[in-house]
Amino acid sequence: MTVRVRLFAHMAQHARDLAGPDADRPDLDLPDALPLADLPALLLRRFPGMPWPASTLLAVNQEYVPPTYRLRPGDEIAIIPPVSGG
Repeated sequence: MTVRVRLFAHMAQHARDLAGPDADRPDLDLPDALPLADLPALLLRRFPGMPWPASTLLAVNQEYVPPTYRLRPGDEIAIIPPVSGG
């Protein structure tokens, strides 16, 4: 199955630095019904050295879901690292 990933902030920049200008929104081919909790390990293999803070949030189709959520074909996953500023 294919899903689309959206990386933001420093994670997006890291992906672009490694793999080019569109790397911050890759389409991934994944096993069917992969748990969302397994996605970080796959992304870290694709983008070695990418920072992944413990407080990184994951949303699927613009909604926060639990790590046990099973991904479906066509899902869009947003990877949102912690940000600060004012």
